[in-house]
Formats: sequence, structure tokens, C-alpha cells
Amino acid sequence: MPCSLYSSAYLDENTFDRLLLQLNPNKDRIKDEVSINLAKVEFIDTYGMIGLLELGWYLRKNLGIIPILILPQSEDVLKYLERMDFFKNVSPPFEIDISTMQIEDQFLRSSHSDVLLEITKIEGTDDIHSIVDRVRRGAEVILRTHLHYNDAAIDSFIVALSEICQNIPEHSQNVGYVGIQKYFYEKKLGKNVVKIAVMDLGIGIKESLGQRYSDLYGEKWSDTLAIELALFKSTSRYEDIGRGHGLTNVRKLVQKWNGKFMIRSGIAKVGIVPGWDATKPQQSLLRFFPGTQISIILPEF
Repeated sequence: MPCSLYSSAYLDENTFDRLLLQLNPNKDRIKDEVSINLAKVEFIDTYGMIGLLELGWYLRKNLGIIPILILPQSEDVLKYLERMDFFKNVSPPFEIDISTMQIEDQFLRSSHSDVLLEITKIEGTDDIHSIVDRVRRGAEVILRTHLHYNDAAIDSFIVALSEICQNIPEHSQNVGYVGIQKYFYEKKLGKNVVKIAVMDLGIGIKESLGQRYSDLYGEKWSDTLAIELALFKSTSRYEDIGRGHGLTNVRKLVQKWNGKFMIRSGIAKVGIVPGWDATKPQQSLLRFFPGTQISIILPEF
């Protein structure tokens, strides 16, 4: 029997870490298969979807384990996964049979959709140009109509998106994914928000900055410190003047708009958290997961 990981009913940035806690790489490495059971999932956001894809690749490529995905029982969740192009990206890494899956009334790709960007793979700079073009085309409906962004705000949003996506081909030495979706935060805000999730399975921030800063900080060098330097101190792996402002500039923008910005890398998660969210802004000693995982939530004006 394969080892099984069970998702909670709500799969997002916070509960994804609970899923990772069930994985013991040292113990599970001896198994040939690991199943990820989504049967009870009733809601999944962009972070949860992209996190699943990266977890699948981590199991297959890094640990040499065949990942098997057990789909949600909820038809609404299946519809949403289909609408976000999850099934176009799911195999590989996962072993899954979707040939017999029937989804009634599939989501139409219409101007009324809440999806700003379906799950999209990032392999190089050309992908980022394509992503920016697609987001700009969809910005009129979602960003202007639902979040009340003006032209300047839309431009700032797109620059921020480009900055965080550019880190993948420039720093991670791996491929990644991005997805953007509008949601309505009824309980927390009573407002529309846009969620951005960007992830890769690359070398991570600690190793990326380590060639310049690990000797300087010695035993204090950690995932937490590396993320803090990138997020708050405009730190870069490059010595060129003017480099390293990308994540810091995005952080300033998110703060200005009363949003949430979290970066997870290695065993740590650091970010800025507004008053309407209860997430801890600094978390350490998490289950190790390679690369960098970014979550941004921006509320309507």
C-alpha cells in the first residue's frame, strides 16, 4: 500500500503546510508510491493548486517517488480545477486517470470569469512576456471593474507580477508556475481580493543569496534571514548596483494597498500581514520544501 497524504477540506497557503507535515522524506523515500488524497476537499485556491503540482514534481524528481492523485469528490471543485487549467498540468507529475472524468457544465472562458490567469508554467523570459500580455488583457474586467484599480494601479500591479515571475528564470535555476484569481472575502473583509501564487522548485532564497552573504552571517545564516534580506533590505545575489529591489518594491506596493505578502522557502515563511488576516508574519522550522513559494493577496480599493 502506498503512503497517503490527506488534504483538509480547505486547501490554501496555510493548510498546504499541514499537508507537507504528513510527508516524512527520510521514511517515505523507501516507498515507491505516495498518494495525495483530495477526496474531502471542498475549496482550493490558486496557491493550493500550484502547491500540489510542485509537491508532485518534488516527489517524482527529488525523492524518486511516484505521486498518485486522488481527486476531490466535489463536482464544484473539479469544475474549478478544470477552469484553472489544473488538469492540463497535472500529468505529469501525477499518475491520474482523467479520461473518464465527466464534468457537467464546464466553466466557460467568458468576460465574466473571475480568473485573471490560469495556471501557467514559467520556464524563461518569453513566458513572462506572454503572462504580462494575458494579464493586461484581462485587467479591464477584474482589476478595474471588481477591484476598482485605475490605470496607474493596473500598471503597478503588472510590474509587481513581472518582478516576482522574473525571479524564477533569473534565480531559481528551475521552472515554476503562476496563477491569479479573484475571490470575495466575505468574512474577513467583505471585499473582492485578487490572489497571486508563484512557485518554483529551484535552489531557494538561502542558497541564491548564500554565495554573497553566508560567510558574512556565519551560523546565523538561515532561510528566515535570507527571506528577510530579500524582502526588506533589497538584497541581491548580484553585485551590480541597482539589483535586488524587486521583492522589496513589491512588498512596499502590497503594504501601500493593505495587502498580504508571504514568501516561503526551505523551512521558513516570512512576510507582511495586514490587520484583516491572522497569519503569523514569521514562521520557522516548517517542513522542508525546496524552491520559493510566494502568495500575494490584494484587496479592492
